[in-house]
Amino acid sequence: MQALIAELHAARAHTRRVADDLGGAREFGPRLPIVNPPRWELGHVGWFQEFWCLRRGGRESILPNADALYNSATVAHDKRWILPLPSFPSTLEYRDEVLRRVIERVRAGGEADLAYFARLATRHEDMHAEAFHYTRQTLGYPAPQLPAPGGFPGNRVSGDAELPGGRFELGARPGGPEFTFDNEKWSHPVILAPFRMSRTAVTNAEYLGFVEAGGYRKREYWSDEGWAWKDRTEPLYWRGSTLRRFDRWVPIPPDEPIVHVSWYEAEAYCRFAGRRLPTEAEWEYAASFDPVSRMKRRYPWGDDAWTTALANLEGGALASVHGYPRGDSAFGLRQMIGNVWEWTASTFLPYPGFVRDPYQEYSEPWFGTHKVLRGGSFATPSRVVHSSFRNFYTPDRADIFAGLRTCAL
Repeated sequence: MQALIAELHAARAHTRRVADDLGGAREFGPRLPIVNPPRWELGHVGWFQEFWCLRRGGRESILPNADALYNSATVAHDKRWILPLPSFPSTLEYRDEVLRRVIERVRAGGEADLAYFARLATRHEDMHAEAFHYTRQTLGYPAPQLPAPGGFPGNRVSGDAELPGGRFELGARPGGPEFTFDNEKWSHPVILAPFRMSRTAVTNAEYLGFVEAGGYRKREYWSDEGWAWKDRTEPLYWRGSTLRRFDRWVPIPPDEPIVHVSWYEAEAYCRFAGRRLPTEAEWEYAASFDPVSRMKRRYPWGDDAWTTALANLEGGALASVHGYPRGDSAFGLRQMIGNVWEWTASTFLPYPGFVRDPYQEYSEPWFGTHKVLRGGSFATPSRVVHSSFRNFYTPDRADIFAGLRTCAL
């Protein structure tokens, strides 16, 4: 019980750091399809927690008309800017009152499944915390006041790791300690051929070679869909030798991972480099399999819980791809978790025997239309990610903190 309450408090404290200063002139922002108005999104976080933790069984919300305001399954995206929302201070009061009541119910024992729904709501809040980072980047707002990457430099790594492949159990194992979403259920055997994977994510310096070679102008590197989508000649937020990080323009850091590239751009870069994207099965195998014990790890570094020395998570900035050597996988791959999400070649599809969980809008509506990303970014709260966690976005999205890692052909 105490661990769950601590988790609820930690998620809310993180949300406050990344979003509670977005009132006033920034609480709505322009109407764009890739962001939500912050005032609405903060209310939605509270609504989701209340809906799943306090209102199951038909109970009414503590906020009149809450469903008509905050249910993302029924409130059209472009309507969220014109709803009669409570004021920004009232929105925060509603959200925090919900948390107070949830913790009170947890302490009292609550329903048998309350812990599951509280953990679901916490991870939902964590995902929105990362989305507030996206909003701040998209709209050029200042970065949230979070710690910069720690001083965990590592030896420079390059080249590929050799992975033997073989039989591998893809997906989450029943009874594991991590919270598991329906799209991760359950582990099932796959057979992988031997392959070679880059030890680090693709860096800005490497991607600059693609840009300077005219990669954005050469049709041969692009799929039909990617070429039709492409409307620029360099990555999003790049301008010559500088790039925009939130509200600041900085020189392009050569050793940091390329970020804000779509799946189409990742695919085009691979064609230029004579490489390919890993499948998600290859990615999870590379991140989690220990060839000595023949066992699967919860994280690349093992089963121990995350610390700031192991991966760049829930922070304020990117780090060099050579940092965090203590987080290496058993195969010597660096930063398989943290720093930047990594696109895979795989389309987001259900695993065999898929059964949707109570939050039915989470996975099932997006099967077949989204691509899988793995690993987490610097802005991802540590509660969300583990080696089996699957993220998913449409292949055109470049606003997210996504990059890539490649495999040899």
